[in-house]
This record gives sequence, C-alpha cells and structure tokens, in this order.
Amino acid sequence: MNGDFMDMHLHSCYSDDGEYSPAELVEKCAESGIKIMAIADHNCVKAHEEGERAAARAGIQYVPAVEIDCTFGGVNLHVLGYGIDWRSEDFNAIEKNVEEQSREASHKMLLATRELGFEITEEDMERAAKNSYWKDCWTGEMFGEVLLHHPDYERHPLLLPYRENGVRGDNPYVNFYWDYYSQGKPCYVEIRYPRLESTVDIIHRNGGFAVLAHPGVNLRGREELLEQVLKPGIDGLEAFSSYHSKDEAAYYFNEAKSRGLFVSCGSDYHGKTKPAIRVGGHGCLASDDEIRELYHRYSSCIPI
Repeated sequence: MNGDFMDMHLHSCYSDDGEYSPAELVEKCAESGIKIMAIADHNCVKAHEEGERAAARAGIQYVPAVEIDCTFGGVNLHVLGYGIDWRSEDFNAIEKNVEEQSREASHKMLLATRELGFEITEEDMERAAKNSYWKDCWTGEMFGEVLLHHPDYERHPLLLPYRENGVRGDNPYVNFYWDYYSQGKPCYVEIRYPRLESTVDIIHRNGGFAVLAHPGVNLRGREELLEQVLKPGIDGLEAFSSYHSKDEAAYYFNEAKSRGLFVSCGSDYHGKTKPAIRVGGHGCLASDDEIRELYHRYSSCIPI
C-alpha cells in the first residue's frame, strides 16, 4: 500500500496559475487511480460545485478545500483549509480582497520586469491571461511564460536556466516565479494578505481543518519559526509534497506525529506551470497503518 490513492492539493483553472477545469482534474485523478481528492485553489472556492458533481460521477471522494495566502511575522505562508463550508461569504471576501490588490500589483510587476531589460507590454500580458478566471491578475508564472516564448529573448542569458535541459528547466514557469517574483526577489510586489491568525479562524469557523502547506518551501532556512506558526491553531502539516525532499518530508511527518497533528499529502498539481509534477506525485513515505489513519482523517473532512 502507498499514498498514491489520494491527492489533497490540486489546482484548477480557478487558481491564477492553474490550467484545467475541475471536471478535467477529476478525470485526471480517475485515470491515476486517485480515490480521495481535494481541489485547493488559491484564495478561491469556485471549483467546488463542478468538482463535487464530477467526483460523484467518477466514484471519487471529494474534499472541498482552499489554499489561502497569509502572513506571519512578515513571512508569507500558504494555509490549506479542508472540509470547509465553501459557500460561506468569508471565502468570497478573501477572493475579492486578493483580486483587487493583484490587479494593481500586476502593473507594478510589469514595470519591474521591464527594469530587468525585457520590453514586454500590457497587451502581451493580457493575451497570456485571456483564458484565466483572474483575467486582470498577472502572475510570475505568466511573466515567465511570456518571456520564454518571446522570439526576441530566445537566447537571453537570464532565461537560459529555464529552458529545456537548463538547471531550472524542470518547472520553468514556476521556477521563474520563485527566482524573480516571490518574496524578497527583484520583481516582488507586496500584497497585504490576512494574518495567519485570522486565516486559521476563518477556516475553523467554517468547519474546516487548517493545514500548513509545503512548509519545506515557506519555512526553508527558517525552520525555527515552526513552533510559533503552529500556535494560532494549525491542525496539521502538509508533510508530503512534490516540493519536499525525502529528508524534508520525513522531518515534517515526524514533527506532525510528535505533536498529534493532521498529516496531508498533496502534489500541488497545476498543469503547464509545473510540468514536472504529476497527479498523486507527493512522495508519501507513510507506513500502511499510517496511511490507513490518513485515509480516515481525510474521510472525516468529507461533508455528509
């Protein structure tokens, strides 16, 4: 037995960097043998009506989820909410807040990208976002996609690491985001996300479990913050993630077990922005008994 029968971190087209519709994600899960799944879009819950219907037809247990951007002590974090009442107005308010800020931040990111020496236009970015639910919000991944397909920059030295066989070419768009648009990088533009404490409170009052997403990414080099991050009421850790090395997965799995916390397994599948990531590709290292326990904990998130 292994953990490949579940994937609790998938992104649909309702994420600003997701590719597939909720029904298409369900189809991919069915093809991969997934029996229990969660679509956890960034700051948005619009996928769940379609996702729930498609999963029921496919015989897959479906957990409504969301991935909320928040901050703690000046550090940007992602928190997953599982088993939430996704019809709550609280989640519409989160989406509206992020969308309004992202629209303004997108144009500042364009100016910062130009300062790197790339003469791309608003029209370039609008074309890249034309099929997105978040049409007026441009992400670092979109900037990477536009630049890597721009004929004028085919041999640009800054982009060479992200091309095929380059050192950052496995997931070129998201790697470009991490290297240039994430917190502390040259093209980063601050968005005022809610505090971790209020995010956990929103998840809890809407019946959900609050799980810290891919801590090996957001706490890398700051692992000492984990104790403080858990204090606002975090219920679990996403120990098994496509972003984590085996050592990181084992570390966070043991941290969760020692504290009696929920453990999550998620690929963080997006489609084209992360082509090296597959559905179910979270590298679960749990034993058979631990996997059975995970399954029962996930099942408790499924609305009756």
